[in-house]
Amino acid sequence: MSTIEILKEVEALLEGHFLLSSGRHSDKYCQCAKLLMYPDKAAKVLSTVVDQLKDIDVDVVVGPAMGGVVVSYEMGRQLGKRTIFTERENGVMTLRRGFEIAKGEKVIITEDVVTTGKSFNEAIEAVTKAGGEVVAIACIVDRRAEGVEFDLPLYSAIKLDVKSYDADDCPLCKEGLPYIKPGSRNIK
Repeated sequence: MSTIEILKEVEALLEGHFLLSSGRHSDKYCQCAKLLMYPDKAAKVLSTVVDQLKDIDVDVVVGPAMGGVVVSYEMGRQLGKRTIFTERENGVMTLRRGFEIAKGEKVIITEDVVTTGKSFNEAIEAVTKAGGEVVAIACIVDRRAEGVEFDLPLYSAIKLDVKSYDADDCPLCKEGLPYIKPGSRNIK
C-alpha cells in the first residue's frame, strides 16, 4: 500500500477551509495525527523516509513539538538513534526537560508536515545554538509553498501539491466559508 493510500485509508487527507499553522489558508489539510494513531501504518510510511536517510551519519533525531514529536520518536526507533524534541517557551523554540545536544552532534530534524518551514527553521536555530550540526530535515508530507527552499536536504514520504493562500487573498474567505484551525501552533 502506498503512502497516499495509507493517508486516505486513515482519513488523514481532509478537504474544506483550513487555517494552517503558518497563518496561510488552504482547501486541503493533512492531519498526520490520524496516521500516527496507528503505529504499524506510521512505521510503514516513515520507513520510506528512513530508507532515504540510511547513508546519513546522524547522532540524534529532533522533532519540534507538536507535530514532530511522534515522528522523531518513530524515526529514531527505526534508525536506532536517540530522539528528543524542541518546544516553544515564551514563543521561542528551545530544548527543555533536560534535553541536551553535545557540541558537534549530527542532527536530523523531523516534522509531520512542512508548508513554510517555520518550525524547521526554529528547531534548526535551537539545535545550532545548543552546538549541534543539522545534517538533514525530514517529514511525512512535503507540501511546501512555492518558493520555500532549505539549505539542507529534505526527505519525505510524499510530496503533495496543495495550494495555500495568504489570509488577505484567500478565495475561500471571499466566498464566506468559515475556516477551522486543526494545527497546534497558537496563531491569530
